[in-house]
Amino acid sequence: MENLMFVCHSCQVLWTLLVILLGCASSLPLGDDSVCRAEELAKYSIIFTGKWSQTAFPKQYPLYRPPAQWSSLLGVTHSSDYSMWKKNEYASNGVRDFAEKGEAWVLMKEIEEAGEKIQSVHGIFSAPAISSGTGQTSTELEVHPRHPLVSFVVRIVPSPDWFVGVDSLNLCEGDHWMEEAAVDLFPYDAGTDSGFTFSSPNFATIPQDTVTEITCSSPSHPANSFYYPKLKNLPPIAQVTMVKIKKNQLGLPVPYLDLPAKSNEVIDSVSETPLDCEVSQWSSWGLCRGVCRKTGTKIRTRFVLLQPANNGMPCPNLDEETGCEPENCV
Repeated sequence: MENLMFVCHSCQVLWTLLVILLGCASSLPLGDDSVCRAEELAKYSIIFTGKWSQTAFPKQYPLYRPPAQWSSLLGVTHSSDYSMWKKNEYASNGVRDFAEKGEAWVLMKEIEEAGEKIQSVHGIFSAPAISSGTGQTSTELEVHPRHPLVSFVVRIVPSPDWFVGVDSLNLCEGDHWMEEAAVDLFPYDAGTDSGFTFSSPNFATIPQDTVTEITCSSPSHPANSFYYPKLKNLPPIAQVTMVKIKKNQLGLPVPYLDLPAKSNEVIDSVSETPLDCEVSQWSSWGLCRGVCRKTGTKIRTRFVLLQPANNGMPCPNLDEETGCEPENCV
């Protein structure tokens, strides 16, 4: 009887261990696609295309002092141990300086320190600025099997602290590199400046907020330069395309067509974003004018806050007249 109880107890222990082992095994990643198994380095041409036109974004579109334009592009190839910026997280001091003023020195130092401490960075790349809202700029980047991720930022100029970019785009698919990747880009707020419009003065956000995406309804304020309540989604304000550079039979990269910046050219056709007229509140009624003991008239006025564009709702009448009884007449 004692032997039987010992056997049953042993079986129970073995069964418990088996359940634990199976549980651990089920929690392990099976064929994890996030691990890059490509055997060699890969080079890409990266082409940034600005689509910030007055047709697509008519509200408060900056025409001068300064006109709509893009800063230089600053990017890095890295592993998952490093993050340049991330939605819903706080921007670093380097990203803050770049988003607010286009200054890259602190961000470069942050990247270099991350590369030295934890070997999470493979390389830094940059591309020239674009002097208008539409145009292209390009450069090359190199990725490594241990550093297959791409991140970059481009500042929207002018703006309080707005930028576009990519966070940790993986160019590796299992055992090979992607031939091409294209991403539509939308505006982000770095969370360090509280301005609503492109030309807002510097007004620090205290305490600092997290990085958030700017949409046609958020921030939900009529003064927001990207506030288009009739739209479901903003059109892309920019796009980035990364194309793998092929090698010839000697193993050398095949030259690709370098696309220079085209500052004054709209790259492709975009749908027009209608912008309705916006007017002020009515003024108070003016004095009643007319002949004594007869019905007179008084007038109130309002003025245009925002002119309509792209077949948006036209402006209503700016003055209104009504009858009244003259007072203090002779």
